Amino acid sequence: MGIDHDQHATKVPEVTLGFWIIKVLATTLGETGGDTFSMTMDLGYLLSSAIFLSLLVLLLVVQIAAKRFHPLLYWATIVASTTAGTTMADFATRSLGIGYAGGSSLLFTLLMAVLALWYGSQGSISIATVSTPKVEAFYWAAITLSQTLGTALGDWLADSGLGYEGGALVFGTGLAVLAAAYFWTGVSRVFLFWAAFIITRPLGATVGDFIDKPLDQGGLAMSRPLASVVLVGALLLLIVLLPQRAGQHPQRA
Repeated sequence: MGIDHDQHATKVPEVTLGFWIIKVLATTLGETGGDTFSMTMDLGYLLSSAIFLSLLVLLLVVQIAAKRFHPLLYWATIVASTTAGTTMADFATRSLGIGYAGGSSLLFTLLMAVLALWYGSQGSISIATVSTPKVEAFYWAAITLSQTLGTALGDWLADSGLGYEGGALVFGTGLAVLAAAYFWTGVSRVFLFWAAFIITRPLGATVGDFIDKPLDQGGLAMSRPLASVVLVGALLLLIVLLPQRAGQHPQRA
């Protein structure tokens, strides 16, 4: 059967270099922002998770109800998901006492379950198909779980003895390998997207921890609120300066 080349836009931006730069910055902000509420303001992981999950749900309602792609709305929802992911991962691994290995395993299982349900429902987990409320719900569920998983993975690796700099180097190398696979192999683009999306989260988490953790823990001891404000400013600047437009996909096959 042929493909109708009539195109229409999704509410997911095109995946470009600019997309990944903003994504890493957003995940770094998620780490410093989450830690600001849970640690600096001493609200704890549970209350902070409740606050950011409420904000995430509100933004998701607006995002899914929107008729077209809005860059600020999309990235605000990403930041909410990554900030909620930070506090939820910390709650799971620390407050619940299941540790980094247990938390990472649980979150990975949940993420794979969501992706499997999405694939079973639509026959694809490509972001090019995110054009209906149902698929968008699958997309944001997978996004939020991947953000939470990434936090647990970043903390696990940093705590294993590599430290925050070593963890950032490992995840940065992983991204470089995925980029090489994208340009020089025929590996599934869908697989590469989700692998990169997951890995950018612990990269941002380790960078965020490196910025705000105490000197005796291998960090720079920068104020979490100050770091978050600087990251918000940089994020807004990049959203304005870097091209932001919805991706395209075939209307029907």
